[in-house]
Amino acid sequence: MYIHTAKQDAIAAIQRLPDTADMEEIMYRLYVLENIRRGQEDAAQGKTVPAEQVLKDIQAW
Repeated sequence: MYIHTAKQDAIAAIQRLPDTADMEEIMYRLYVLENIRRGQEDAAQGKTVPAEQVLKDIQAW
């Protein structure tokens, strides 16, 4: 099993951007990548909220 490091994931994400991407686009892509990683980690650890509960919370606002 091959495990990607954060650096490898960041490099791959940047390489998929067009050459015209500015620093803001690069930082945003890395921000999104990190938040996806955190979400996957939380899901793997069972730290999630059922969709039904989220809908109830939204309706209560």
